Amino acid sequence: MAEIGEVEETIEGRNVGIMWDLEQKLDQPMDEEAHKLKNMYKEKGLSTLMLLRLAFQSLGIVYGDLGTSPLYVFYNTFPDGINDTEDVVGELSLIIYSLLLIPLIKYVFIVCKANDNGQGGTLAIYSLLCRNGKLKLIPDQQRSDQDLTTYDRTFFPEGSLAEKTMSWLEKKDSRKRALLVIVLVGTCMTVGDGIFTPAISVLSATGGIKVNNPKMSSDTVVIVAVLILVGLFSMQQYGTDKVSWLFAPIVFIWLLFIGGTGLYNICKYDTSVLKAFSPTYVYMYFKRRGRDGWVSLGGILLSITGTEALYDDIAYFPLLAIQLAFTFFVFPCLLLAYCGQAAYLVQNKDNYANAFYESIPDSVYWPMFIVATGAAVVGSQATISGTYSIIKQAVAHGCFPQVKVVHTSKKFLGQIYSPDINWILMVGCIAVTARFKDQNQIGNAYGTAVAVVMLVTTVLMVLLMLLVWRCHWILIFIFTVLSLVVEGAYFSAVLLKVNQGGWLPLVIAAVLLVVMLVWNYVKIKRYEFQVHSKVSMSWIIGLGPSLGLVRVPGIGIVYSELASGVPHIFSHVITNLPAVHSVVVFVCVKYLPVYTVPEEERFLVKRIGSKTFRMFRCVARYGYKDLHKKDDDFENKLFNNLFSFIQIERMMEPVSNSSSSASICSQTHQSREVLTNNNDMEMFSSMVDYTVSTLDTIMPLDITNDTASLCHDRAVDDEEETNELEFLKNGRDSGVVHIQGNTVVKASRGSSLPKKIAINYVYAFLKKMCRGNNLIFNVPHESLLNVGQVFYV
Repeated sequence: MAEIGEVEETIEGRNVGIMWDLEQKLDQPMDEEAHKLKNMYKEKGLSTLMLLRLAFQSLGIVYGDLGTSPLYVFYNTFPDGINDTEDVVGELSLIIYSLLLIPLIKYVFIVCKANDNGQGGTLAIYSLLCRNGKLKLIPDQQRSDQDLTTYDRTFFPEGSLAEKTMSWLEKKDSRKRALLVIVLVGTCMTVGDGIFTPAISVLSATGGIKVNNPKMSSDTVVIVAVLILVGLFSMQQYGTDKVSWLFAPIVFIWLLFIGGTGLYNICKYDTSVLKAFSPTYVYMYFKRRGRDGWVSLGGILLSITGTEALYDDIAYFPLLAIQLAFTFFVFPCLLLAYCGQAAYLVQNKDNYANAFYESIPDSVYWPMFIVATGAAVVGSQATISGTYSIIKQAVAHGCFPQVKVVHTSKKFLGQIYSPDINWILMVGCIAVTARFKDQNQIGNAYGTAVAVVMLVTTVLMVLLMLLVWRCHWILIFIFTVLSLVVEGAYFSAVLLKVNQGGWLPLVIAAVLLVVMLVWNYVKIKRYEFQVHSKVSMSWIIGLGPSLGLVRVPGIGIVYSELASGVPHIFSHVITNLPAVHSVVVFVCVKYLPVYTVPEEERFLVKRIGSKTFRMFRCVARYGYKDLHKKDDDFENKLFNNLFSFIQIERMMEPVSNSSSSASICSQTHQSREVLTNNNDMEMFSSMVDYTVSTLDTIMPLDITNDTASLCHDRAVDDEEETNELEFLKNGRDSGVVHIQGNTVVKASRGSSLPKKIAINYVYAFLKKMCRGNNLIFNVPHESLLNVGQVFYV
């Protein structure tokens, strides 16, 4: 008996060990996989050679706009002529310190670090703020969203200034709405840049023709500029992938040309302009010119235009590469170019109207003209591409109607094209160029847009430094004061030129802001309507597996904005139709305040009710940079994740008999292998015979009987799982119907006149012009079922 007891303990110990090993193999922690996924989005270490190569490539995408500013700065600063050559030195001093403080120190080394995993712009900062607090006006946040590998956030120490500030912002919707309005103002002005940058860059570049042909009329220059703009926007549909390799060499040659020409002019005309590096000439400039000097800041502001585009385009390259390119190449070349033009104007102050082309040596005039036109096109292209990206972000944040966005490159995911936005920008650029015909008025409009974008960025940066970076209040104070003093001065100067073209960006921004606010307002009200009118889950469960209807073969996919609960359109369907599909899947397409959601984390699937209900919920999550590509098959991905869920659900039931049976069946099989390999068959046979004849309650026999029973249960469950998968596949073969709500939103009878106009006309027009989910997800028209409902706001 002692020997048998020892054998039983040995076998039991082996069984426990085998079960433990099997459990560890089947259910290993996911920490390592999650760590690998998260590291996929971190910036990898780069070799010095690769870093220099990327710094060179960044010239074409990031610095094209900023690099073309020397074409028009001096003329816009002195539109009425130069009275005193000392004014040229004072203006040059202002340009030098503007380039030093705004693009170099503020943007390249501070603001560009405030990126959302490489994504820049005002909406990217807004996404960072929303992730760290409940600042979204649509309360659709879920705890599972924070488990994404791209959903990084910080936690505030209790009682800290950051925690108090965030709590203050979260308490009232009016504060959240005010923050959103500030963000959208910056966004609208950035979109305005997409109109003014091509207009002023191309017009300034083509204006050089008149220098070599003085008799040519201004109308001819405008026609040439318009033709270039039409060609530029017409080529957008083909993408920049095939010609983007030319961008960096063009801008590189352009910067070398203007830097070399500037150095030549300094040596040839007047080296004393280098005294402008002393800040005392800034003070002397304002003292001498007074109010006129203050107004001229609007022209000097154009020397830093393109800085805001720099921040929007940082997604294409590592931050260190952008910093190296600007600090050691772009910045010195721009300084030489402006110093050279100033040296020329000191000796030739009557040639202020075309200072750039007049200062070029005759021997390099035509090569410079060709390169200048190419650089203007490249700078415009970067701004246009950035506008597409900004509109895409606005759509994801629920602040702009759905527009068509397509990929133009199979290699680079970020290269996109929106035909609707493209033609709007083209019409705007042509209208601005043909209407004003003058760099000065376009420059005033451009400067207004840039000044507003910079002020908005400063306000958002202050919140970011406090709530996300948690910087010391002294650093925040210094950053705020310096930024507001410099940018506030520029903004006050451009306001004085509102009647000279500065009104145009304000009008464009006002129209865009109305569109965005109306769309966002109605979207919030629609979401609240769906939340309040959703059907109780207990009511659905109370109907029983058949839902009180005939369950016909097929699968019904019900689209909704709700991530929980049953949408009202489903109750509308089952109360008006006598039948419903045998399988029902509720799908919620949700945009998160992250730049992307990895494909393997995109879908969340769960079951509604028991298995007999055949009802599921799926949440499809997207980031603001994710696109629904034309070749994506949303339906296939949805069903693949649904099938995977059923299989994983079966494996992840630790408390059920099925899970136990799986472990025990495997344990029994492996224990027999161990006994066989150890040549213990005779002892095993004797032990079994002995327990059958004398001790029928001993554990080995009981385990064998229980194992047989559980293995039988496991087989039954496997058969049920196979049957359910087969049932779903058969249902899919029978037909899939996509059910969407076609909600008509109207203003209530007691609404004010502005509200009626905004909802009944503005929103109705936008809704009619935007794309529906059936087009976004490539739903076949014959498989679409629209359920109409009217909602009064």
